[in-house]
Amino acid sequence: MFTIRKNLTITTILLLLIAAILSGCSNATSSPGKSGGLITPTNGKIEIPVADINDGKAHHFQVKSDDGTMVTFFVLKSADGVLRAAIDACDVCYRSGLGYYQEGDNMVCKNCGQKFASNKINVIKGGCNPAPLNRTVSGDTLVIQMKDINMNSWYMKYRQS
Repeated sequence: MFTIRKNLTITTILLLLIAAILSGCSNATSSPGKSGGLITPTNGKIEIPVADINDGKAHHFQVKSDDGTMVTFFVLKSADGVLRAAIDACDVCYRSGLGYYQEGDNMVCKNCGQKFASNKINVIKGGCNPAPLNRTVSGDTLVIQMKDINMNSWYMKYRQS
């Protein structure tokens, strides 16, 4: 009886794991509009539909730079209505490889706990502020040039996968 129950439990766990994988719980290669998504640049630029990122929440993405470094960055629509983008690292804490998380209208450094108002991202550079990324809005698309990602890939040299 114990062996049957043990086998049933193991089988159930395996089926749940398979179902989770097949249903897309892992988003390592999700589309650009999904947080945590791996983005493939086209013609030297990253394009993200504004409709996918205009909810006031930070959306983290990854893209491979020209030197092969996986670069994590985030975009969000700040409280003042501006779409902002930054490398998920700063000049001070980048060696921790930890980046930022969102708490209300602030981005918070996972290493030192400093809080940064969303409307200051792309405005203030240096120190523990998120490293800004140049971006433009073209129609209904946020555009980031790969040259800007490539220039900032050094921040990610300490990032753990």
